[in-house]
Amino acid sequence: MKLSEQHHALQGTLRSFIRSEINPHADEWEKAGFTPMHGLMKKMGALGLLGIDKPEAFGGLGLDYSFAMMANETLGEVDSAGVKLGIDVQTSMATPALARFGSDDLCEEFLRPAIAGDSVCSIAVSEVSGGSDVAAITTKARKDGNDYLVSGSKMWITNATQADWICLLVNTSDDGPHRNKSLLIVPTNLPGFSVSSKLEKLGMRSSDTAQIFLDEVRIPQRHRIGEEGMGFSYQMQQFQEERLSCISNLRPLEIAIERTIEYCRERHVFGKPVLDNQVVHFRLAELQTEIEATRALFYRAADAYIDGNDVTQLASMAKLKVGRLSREVADACLQYWGGQGFMWDNPISRLYRDGRLVSIGGGTDEIMLNIIAKGMGTLPR
Repeated sequence: MKLSEQHHALQGTLRSFIRSEINPHADEWEKAGFTPMHGLMKKMGALGLLGIDKPEAFGGLGLDYSFAMMANETLGEVDSAGVKLGIDVQTSMATPALARFGSDDLCEEFLRPAIAGDSVCSIAVSEVSGGSDVAAITTKARKDGNDYLVSGSKMWITNATQADWICLLVNTSDDGPHRNKSLLIVPTNLPGFSVSSKLEKLGMRSSDTAQIFLDEVRIPQRHRIGEEGMGFSYQMQQFQEERLSCISNLRPLEIAIERTIEYCRERHVFGKPVLDNQVVHFRLAELQTEIEATRALFYRAADAYIDGNDVTQLASMAKLKVGRLSREVADACLQYWGGQGFMWDNPISRLYRDGRLVSIGGGTDEIMLNIIAKGMGTLPR
């Protein structure tokens, strides 16, 4: 994936926005356990940052996916990963299927305001009894005239306490688990829709996460994305963009290494800087090499995706790698910071907590390995 002057111009706009509108507030939002997404989305929408690869017909920039990939990588410069996560949900998790398969009327009603930053949205797939096992979800929608009546609950939903609408995966028939699901757009202000109080999490503290409940929520069938029964397939395609967006976890690792080098140069033990120990600078060199190798894997997957290929295998490999690398880098850097690294407000401590989600959300490491093994032919599909 090669970046042109146009890529760098857009990157400069996003980088400037991060430095002026996000990072000065990151610590405040982290402590509050909440990011005011409506205000943030409105500012990003005004700059065209929420619909980079979305259709121009609905307010997007209509650029190819390489621009969205570049933006995702640059979002890694946000000082609080929970803020980045809330943005990722809006751009890479809740809207790709709508943009690709939704009717023009549905896109006009929901995609356009999401791109403009006039609405906040969320993706709702996981359930308490079926986190990464998407086929096992139990939330159901039954037909009643021209409507669906939806009942069930979803767990660990990012942006849930602020979302104006949710892209919801539900069972709409009694067919097999891969043919009975549909994606529905559900406004959150409807009778029967409720949200739990904000969940307390180990990391990603600045993002609001909650459980949602649906009790006979009535929505028109025209709120269905694409064909009935195709929801599992649509969500699997949507997962490709979610997993590719995990490239945003690479820059935090580089920044952590940069900060660790600075600290280890200043911190003296036994009369010399910690950085002067070969075990330290060799280890940091190894980790930086792993970051570059992982970036190359993401770029290769992005190029294939732009060419119209199914990148389930490559995206799963990249997500697996960055999730494990997040833990490895954070642990190594924290060790070199010593007691300072163990302090709650230390940026390496925050990375240690936040990065743990990368191997869980959007499909666990074990699910990624399962997908990769199936692609290799060592497991039946």
